[in-house]
Amino acid sequence: MVTTLVAIYTIYVALSVYVSVMQIGYVAQMKFQTPVLLKAADFLKAGSYTVKKERISIASTIVNYIVFIFWIGYGIRWLSEYVVFSSQALTNVAMVVGFIVISALIDLPFDYYEKMVLDKEFGFSQSSLKQYIKDKLVTFVLSVVFASLVVWGVYEIMVSFELWWLWSFLFVFGVIILVNMLFPTFRALFFDKLTPLEDGELKESIEALMEKTGFTNSGIYVSDASKRDNRLNAYFGGLGKTKRVVLFDTLIEKLNKKELLAVLGHELGHFAHGDIYKNIALMGVMMFVMFAVFGNIPEDLYLEMGVPAMPAVTMILFLLFMPVLGFVMMPIMGLVSRHNEFEADRTGSELGGATGNLYLASALKKLVQENKSFPLSHPLYIFFHYTHPPIIERLKKLDVQIGYIEKEGSASPWSDELKEL
Repeated sequence: MVTTLVAIYTIYVALSVYVSVMQIGYVAQMKFQTPVLLKAADFLKAGSYTVKKERISIASTIVNYIVFIFWIGYGIRWLSEYVVFSSQALTNVAMVVGFIVISALIDLPFDYYEKMVLDKEFGFSQSSLKQYIKDKLVTFVLSVVFASLVVWGVYEIMVSFELWWLWSFLFVFGVIILVNMLFPTFRALFFDKLTPLEDGELKESIEALMEKTGFTNSGIYVSDASKRDNRLNAYFGGLGKTKRVVLFDTLIEKLNKKELLAVLGHELGHFAHGDIYKNIALMGVMMFVMFAVFGNIPEDLYLEMGVPAMPAVTMILFLLFMPVLGFVMMPIMGLVSRHNEFEADRTGSELGGATGNLYLASALKKLVQENKSFPLSHPLYIFFHYTHPPIIERLKKLDVQIGYIEKEGSASPWSDELKEL
């Protein structure tokens, strides 16, 4: 049984690395071709960033594979032998949280290199070392507290019910929904400073746009995201009456009003189509399958590993194999998500009136330029990793010509209408 699990994880790692290698080779070649949507220098820079980031991903995957072998062969048994308290509940919680903390520490160097070295090298990160450390410490404390409570809840369910995996699934799924509702509040308390959008023409236009789709919210806020990152973004956080519209200050700075409204129109398209609930349902299906599998682990597996059949061991195995199921499910979720993105683009352009598609296209183009996103990817990488359609495909769906920028930086052959925006 252990051999089977190792074989499954090995296949996952091999396929994951293969997809990344194909992406690296494709981007490394294409970044020297005719630039698309970006000036030549930015196109080359974006391609180089993509390649370096994917190399980090490969290194992380290989290290995690080695760590997986360690946990399966020795680590879980070590935890069960040395993490012992008089309370069985405390022992189980400490084992799982200990596993989570050790895993986070192993991933920390990769996260640091990406955010504080690579992102700074390419001009994305604005975060200071002090800010990075503060964010990590806050995240660590919140994660330990939150994980402890959830693990304790699952432990109590596992020792109390025969169909523990079903009740545990319902419990964890409920927690995830609750977290989605509270996310904007937690983010504002511990990470970003959110200030209400000032009264004025922009706020009135946003409120009028939301009224068209029946979107109710608890406020429109501006995030000081530029203190960490100069990328552009916006999100609708929360569920039900807790929904907030949050605009990154970088987005307000770089987009004009009609472009900004087009981006929000796209997000409102997701709301109008109930996409957030579809995504939650898909995630629920994935979790249900995972809980069902690990709720019926043969006793032989514990014997082969030399560990007791205790709740903590089952939970650790669950966490170890979550990336595998996620990788398998991602193509399905990505297919649905990319379809939803096209539909949201359509709604966003319709909300903008006769020229709505042009303003949305202009906003998408600026997002690519400001975020220095390489606009081309290998088809296999898109299949396994993309939740959004490639930007070129989105522009085609909006009936906007794809623009190219010559090496000397001359004007791109966009449609005449878009040039005037």
